[in-house]
Amino acid sequence: MTFEYKGENLYFDGFNLSKIADDFGTPCYVYSRNLIESNFKEYQAAFGEREHLICYAVKANSNLSILKNLKALGAGFDIVSDGELERVKCVENSCANIVYSGVGKTEAEIENAIKSGVGCINLESLDELKMILAIAKQLGIVLPVSVRVNPNVNPNTHPYISTGLKENKFGVPIEDARELYELVSNSEWLVPIGIACHIGSQLTDSNPVIEAVREVVHLAEELKRIGIPLKDIDVGGGLGIKYDNEGPPSIRQWVSDIKSCVPSSFRIKIEPGRSIVGSAGVLLTKIIAYKDNGKRKFAISDAAMNDLLRPALYNAYHQVLPCIKQEKRRGLSFDLVGPICETGDWLAKRQNFSVSQGDLLAIKDVGAYGFCMASNYNSRPRPPEVLIEKDGTARLIRTRESVADMLVMETKCLKG
Repeated sequence: MTFEYKGENLYFDGFNLSKIADDFGTPCYVYSRNLIESNFKEYQAAFGEREHLICYAVKANSNLSILKNLKALGAGFDIVSDGELERVKCVENSCANIVYSGVGKTEAEIENAIKSGVGCINLESLDELKMILAIAKQLGIVLPVSVRVNPNVNPNTHPYISTGLKENKFGVPIEDARELYELVSNSEWLVPIGIACHIGSQLTDSNPVIEAVREVVHLAEELKRIGIPLKDIDVGGGLGIKYDNEGPPSIRQWVSDIKSCVPSSFRIKIEPGRSIVGSAGVLLTKIIAYKDNGKRKFAISDAAMNDLLRPALYNAYHQVLPCIKQEKRRGLSFDLVGPICETGDWLAKRQNFSVSQGDLLAIKDVGAYGFCMASNYNSRPRPPEVLIEKDGTARLIRTRESVADMLVMETKCLKG
């Protein structure tokens, strides 16, 4: 079990969370290397002998230690910014297994990507194609590309993380993609190697993905008939995890469903993020104060929306567990909130266990889109990150930010 009480203490991946809080303070992100590697290996096993490339979506959790561990297992990387490219380059000598996605790449980002030798850039528009072509020509470097198509398929997820509908900003309408492929094919500086598609995140049903992939495969076969053969079908990522009552398919079933609709003549690229790291993370926080305002009760924690944005941004649910086993309290529920000056600063609502000042709580399933979305709002330093290693030790993989760290970019610009 990932979480279990031994006596009164809550353990995560076999490690006493109270001990981590004592050693590293709160708030604090904690990850399980065992669980991250297990999830990645499940993808590898699901593909078996089928030709594939698993490109971990760096945006889900970009800590260098996690990237290094995944690289050692054979992961490629899906990136969306110059900063993510530089992160991958810290742990990877070759950029050949990098897919560069992103709806708005700048000229500087494209130039760095081409010079770095990324394995593929996904084209998002005709304007971007023209810009990339001009830069590749100027550099004298031939660049592999795919077109990211928008198949107008409803992924049935939160509207903020839906990316495959015509009302979304991502990709080229699939009916317009042929024109871009003809332009690429006629260029001496761009080489078309595949088609990319990603319809959204936190998907709990494979049917929309299958529908989209079939559209992509149909386009690939049409392009082959007009003399533009492609190697890759990039199905994107998006597999969800269980936060509450969701019932997503297993990684094995997800991959099996995708393999069933992609002919074996194509290599499958897949870009998972949340399904690898999401359930492998916990946020530790201590209660600063407990207050009863008459109609509502609040436990005010030292973690806030700047540390974990998902509840405020998506109305997302994260289960909360007391790190010292507590009794359930019927009818006396409280909201877990942070100290930031926003009514929207909440982490969990209607919790039903006993809590008091100084108690330590664990917020589950924060390994994806947790720390990487953290900010310095209210001039709050960001928390540290800790990795529970396979030998059972807990290692600091990002130090706690200080107020001085936040101010250094401004103080050096002060005059007088």
